Amino acid sequence: MLKTPLCELLGIEYPILQGGMAWVATGELAAAVSLAGGLGIIGAGNAPPQWVQGEIRKVKSLTGRPFGVNVMLMSPFAEQVMEVVLKERVPVVTTGAGNPGKYIPDLKENGTKIVPVVSSVALAKRLARSGVDAIIAEGMESGGHIGQITTMVLVPQVVDAVDLPVIAAGGIADGRGLAAALTLGAQGVQMGTRFMCADECTVHPNVKQMILGAKDRDTAVTGEITGHPVRVLRNKLVKRYEELAAVGASAAEVEELGVGALRAAMRDGDTEFGSVMAGQIAAVVNEIIPARDIIHQVVADAKQILARAATRYCSQETM
Repeated sequence: MLKTPLCELLGIEYPILQGGMAWVATGELAAAVSLAGGLGIIGAGNAPPQWVQGEIRKVKSLTGRPFGVNVMLMSPFAEQVMEVVLKERVPVVTTGAGNPGKYIPDLKENGTKIVPVVSSVALAKRLARSGVDAIIAEGMESGGHIGQITTMVLVPQVVDAVDLPVIAAGGIADGRGLAAALTLGAQGVQMGTRFMCADECTVHPNVKQMILGAKDRDTAVTGEITGHPVRVLRNKLVKRYEELAAVGASAAEVEELGVGALRAAMRDGDTEFGSVMAGQIAAVVNEIIPARDIIHQVVADAKQILARAATRYCSQETM
């Protein structure tokens, strides 16, 4: 077993969370990850509350284990989604793109654990004071909306800054990543891109194949002019973003280009002009397997790595 205090806090077997990716993290994937001993998370994104409620009930029909919902606080449906989360008594809520402070009292009363995603030490400190239960420190290697600090640099600083369990995210897809995160002081990891190539992930097959074919330099960061940079896999849409940047296009023009692009990729399979949000770690993903096998491989490899490191250190100490 590879347990940390985070496992007890969230009621999970392994310290692995599945990222709440919009148009990707459906009830099927969340249930599979939770059944395998991790924490499956439904990605609410900009979806209406009725859809979120349907996915929550789908998970409940498939497993009685803990799961979560990721609420994007900038969504026009954030208020209604939180109402659904409270009504359905969701065990864990992760949040992004805002401060969940005003929801914390009701979530606490409901018995829901609150785990915000942060990309800076300052935000981690502020949210820790608001009463959240844990912090996800996400580096800029991740797919989707990103900050400016790498995982290797961000995680230990957040660990030092808050007296809460810290979960490392961004650039993690295997046992090496989990072992490294634990060494940095995190109590677990969140993986997104890796779970996009789980059998149970309902993302379009074109997206899975694009991830499998990705190389180390195949991601790009788009939309910096809007103040909300996004990491995606390179395609014709990225080339268009680069053309707009070269001619000094306005933020409004850049934002307009991205409207509907995420759904076009993830649901409709348009990997040329859709927004294929994926992390730099896509280059490490090389097979489509069940979520259970992903988790078991990650845990087994991390245990071996940590055991070898401990043995090597002890051997050096006795020399």
